[in-house]
Amino acid sequence: MQQYIARRGDTVSRIAARHGLTPEHVIQGNPWAGSQPYLYPGQVLFLPSAPRKRYAVQEGDDAFSIASLFGVEVSELEMLNPGVSSGRICLPGKVLVIPAATRQEEVYLRGEYGPADVEADTTRLVDKYSFLSKETIGNSVLGKPITLLRIGSGSRYLHVNAALHANEWLTSPSLMRFVEEYAAALAAGRDWHGHRPAEWYREWTLLAVPMANPDGVELVQEGALPDHPYYDALMKWNCGRRSFRHWKANIRGVDLGDQFPAHWEEERSRRQVPGPAPKDYSGSGPLSEPESAALAALAERIPGDAAVSLHSQGAEIYWNYRGYEPPESKGWAGRLAAASGYRAVELTGSDAGYKDWFIQRFRKPGFTVELGIGKNPLPAADFEDMALEAGLILGAILSNLK
Repeated sequence: MQQYIARRGDTVSRIAARHGLTPEHVIQGNPWAGSQPYLYPGQVLFLPSAPRKRYAVQEGDDAFSIASLFGVEVSELEMLNPGVSSGRICLPGKVLVIPAATRQEEVYLRGEYGPADVEADTTRLVDKYSFLSKETIGNSVLGKPITLLRIGSGSRYLHVNAALHANEWLTSPSLMRFVEEYAAALAAGRDWHGHRPAEWYREWTLLAVPMANPDGVELVQEGALPDHPYYDALMKWNCGRRSFRHWKANIRGVDLGDQFPAHWEEERSRRQVPGPAPKDYSGSGPLSEPESAALAALAERIPGDAAVSLHSQGAEIYWNYRGYEPPESKGWAGRLAAASGYRAVELTGSDAGYKDWFIQRFRKPGFTVELGIGKNPLPAADFEDMALEAGLILGAILSNLK
């Protein structure tokens, strides 16, 4: 058992990932950590040693088949189990110690996925792939960069954003994983789930904003300490609750999903939320917040041929807006639904969203995709499925939308 002192930004999941543990292991050694919403700097935790994965050799196994099964190198298996590669100890019933698998991806969850992860992963991807670039299109209320990733040389533009709502942060690594897999397939000259990334690159330019609401995401994941510049206001808007897991808004209590100039006044009247709140407050006016203004300015600067806003949850695709959508939108929603297993839904009674504004402003196809099923924030265990489903939808657009 080792002692660990919590630092700013630590969560149970992040500490567990850093030490090769599960969150359950951390809570088992510190039961109080499972009953308080967040860790605070200076709290002392007791961490067990990382458990080793073990495997009982089966009939027909050899070192190569076991290494392949667990995604490790034979040399790594040999290091922990001397003699296994020669077959001397690779006998049925023999229990082997399995090393931790070496990750091939740059984008994966190390606990909750926050603004620092976006910054680190985008930097690594841009360093790894020369045809991938990044820029900052604006800053959040608290000054965090709103990062844009760009890939492609085509004359047609696809705008994609994620994590507009704070507690829907799992959409961010889902988009990042797709960008990484696209780049890796392109660099290797191979297909991606039946699609041809080389054709995507030639015909399209993908503009991806992986985390549109970094302040809100950080609040959901880490909470607010008394030295937070908005602490008193946040506690008031959150009705005294210390947990912000249900928070959708930005750090000023403005719902960025209700911020765009598409019948904004009607949405404000429908919501009937008069001031800052965890969700549904439309702000003092359209695009009053720097995060929503940055997304709109990007689309105005580089008008897109299509747009997708990734949200969670519901496994649904919304494709229409008050009849402003072009004729092809409905058919494409059906194709995207078929690619992902989601439902294409004709939505009414909702305004002022990014998809709504994009459709009304540019008369081009726009989609809101509700990734996953459950209650936000969705569990980290859903990430791999969500990332694949997001990728299949985006891949279908890049391959087929004309």
